[in-house]
Amino acid sequence: MHLITPEILLEGRGLSAVACGAGLGVGMIVWLLGGWSHRFWLVLLTTLAAGVYGLSIGEAFGVQPLVAALLLAVAAGTLALALVRVAAFLAGGVPACILAEQLLTGWREPFVFFFVGGFLGLFLLRFWMMVLSSLAGTVVMAYSLLWLLDALGKADAVSWGEQKPVLLDWACGGVTLLGLLIQVGVTRRIRRRKQRDEEYGESGGERKKNRRAA
Repeated sequence: MHLITPEILLEGRGLSAVACGAGLGVGMIVWLLGGWSHRFWLVLLTTLAAGVYGLSIGEAFGVQPLVAALLLAVAAGTLALALVRVAAFLAGGVPACILAEQLLTGWREPFVFFFVGGFLGLFLLRFWMMVLSSLAGTVVMAYSLLWLLDALGKADAVSWGEQKPVLLDWACGGVTLLGLLIQVGVTRRIRRRKQRDEEYGESGGERKKNRRAA
């Protein structure tokens, strides 16, 4: 399985240059700032996914599709931030439990690894969100760039996907790693600024108190 598939490239062929440019811009924003604003993206994607799912199952339950989509979207958007921690705990605990059962056959308490992996998943939640957002932004940028080059007549996007899938995978991997490093640097700078502002505010407050006491 490759990140860039010819089938998706064929489906998107014919998009205008403006649409491809907009997709390239959105992908770059997610690539650069997805981890920092992961709460916004989680709520947005969960809300959209629940709304689309509500449109598809509304008639089966005797409810108007728009009503079902609206109710599911509101409920999912409200619970997204709470459920993501549960999902992160399960995503870290279940693989750790499975690996423990396969690698340590003599160990009879796999739930220890489940809880350790779950807490590790919670601890590394922001890091994994950086990785996923960098990967998602890279894939969106790659598709948008190939469609843009195809629309401008500079390259055949479908043939690129068919003939050079491994090269595209390696390129996406390198860009993903670069985006991860940039997001880590941006997050550290934001934290340092917040600490400086807090320290400056505390020192300013102490100065005002000393002036009033004097």
